[in-house]
Amino acid sequence: MGIFSFFSKEKKETLDKGLEKTKDSFFSKLSKALVGKDKVDEEVLDQLEEILISSDVGVETTVKIIERIEKRVAKDKYAGTDELDVILREEIQKLLTENKSVDVQDNFETEHLPKPYVLMVVGVNGAGKTTTIGKLAYQFNKRGHKVVLGAADTFRAAAVDQLKTWGQRVGVEVIDHGMNTDPSSVAFDAVKRGVESGADVIIIDTAGRLHTKVNLMNELGKIKRVVQKFLPEAPHDVLLVLDGSTGQNAVIQAREFTKATEVTSLAITKLDGTAKGGVVIGISDEFKIPVKYIGVGEKMEDLQVFDRQEFVDSLFKKIN
Repeated sequence: MGIFSFFSKEKKETLDKGLEKTKDSFFSKLSKALVGKDKVDEEVLDQLEEILISSDVGVETTVKIIERIEKRVAKDKYAGTDELDVILREEIQKLLTENKSVDVQDNFETEHLPKPYVLMVVGVNGAGKTTTIGKLAYQFNKRGHKVVLGAADTFRAAAVDQLKTWGQRVGVEVIDHGMNTDPSSVAFDAVKRGVESGADVIIIDTAGRLHTKVNLMNELGKIKRVVQKFLPEAPHDVLLVLDGSTGQNAVIQAREFTKATEVTSLAITKLDGTAKGGVVIGISDEFKIPVKYIGVGEKMEDLQVFDRQEFVDSLFKKIN
């Protein structure tokens, strides 16, 4: 089965549309930088460096990409500016391959996962954490998998209510104890209920207060310990949700969360509303944590499994 068969035409079109602002900004800047130039020289590379940094790829990752391009250009003395986007595309593809980006697979299928599969979701308020949980529940449920949600963000009444609304909308059970209750108790009961009801997937929402607060990080550790009392191998995945539209602020949040808890995968949301899509490349390179999902639209189907090749292909697809 070819790589493109994993993606429907509609999903490809959604991805292309979701990255429009990023590639429009990037290619317009690149075109201006290459006016009157026919060879990839030091000046062109300096301008490319500025463009990548302004696209929120990040300084360290940008330097790495530029160094790789310099080596390729040095080998091929006749490398022209018309080849630059091809070279850049290939080097970014290689970088994502090296950085543990997940291989193409449908992460919404559970046959290869433990049962129940317990997913703990972390991230700051406003990053799209609860919405991402709702969309994940929808995708799993649509494939016939039984899902239980745990409303363990008990410090905001809106968070509990929002998750309950998503549960009703998607048609999955939500375990909640209301506001100002013990989050770890909610998580424990959600896992217990999931096991007893034969759930395939249990997703636990957690508090999204400021990531710099020590209490929050201690709380995440407590949730994990309490859940493990009932299911020792849980959680199987700790998914950090980051708002791609915040650019380097998303990188800062990732640094704080990875210091405080073991993050095993990433979801980067709101890429359709920003020209900062390059942040996916920088975050993948810096943290070496798999980017599993990207959000490229508001519809429930617009939370997509991240495919590094499709992402790069779409990013470099010229806008007509």
